[in-house]
Amino acid sequence: MKSQISRLWSGTAPRFVRSRIAAMAGVVALMASVILVGASAGTAGAATNGELRWPAGQWSCSGAPVPAGWVITGHNTGGCNGAGAWYQQPVQDGIWTCSGSPIVPGYVITNYDSRGCDGLGGWYHQIVHNNMWTCSGSPIVPGYVMTRHTIAGCNGIGSWLHEQIYPGIWACSGSPIPPGYRITVFSSYACDFVGAWQMARA
Repeated sequence: MKSQISRLWSGTAPRFVRSRIAAMAGVVALMASVILVGASAGTAGAATNGELRWPAGQWSCSGAPVPAGWVITGHNTGGCNGAGAWYQQPVQDGIWTCSGSPIVPGYVITNYDSRGCDGLGGWYHQIVHNNMWTCSGSPIVPGYVMTRHTIAGCNGIGSWLHEQIYPGIWACSGSPIPPGYRITVFSSYACDFVGAWQMARA
């Protein structure tokens, strides 16, 4: 079966499938790069900010760990004596976060704003549900697969439709294979011509 899949992948799937998956990986790397760059310049500690409009949370210097279940929603270049500061707060459904923010399990990214977070880029986090369009680079929640794709989605980043797995569903190339399932047939026309595999019970 593995050799059959390998032949299908190299011979049947269009070349742009692999480039599309590589692009998804690039978006993830881009999201992580902002926080890593900030981490190299700072040390952990409290950041000062005179504004009181921020919701419950805390300012932390670049490089400070983000508590589990929290996300980064603001940036202050002059914080922490010029080292830079990031605002951290508990995640909630429908929240804009800065590029490089952790993505809490059970959440996906559904929109992108290149001007968000003081120009660093912002990502909109929502709790996953069935038939939900998510940005390229968004995590795929266990039990879900990608079934459709649009290049223009998510403000030009590209979007993928997430659906809960069931026998017979067509999952886009690059979509994970949930436990208890296997791939059977490949179609280069499915998933808006990205290519897809049909899922069956293992």
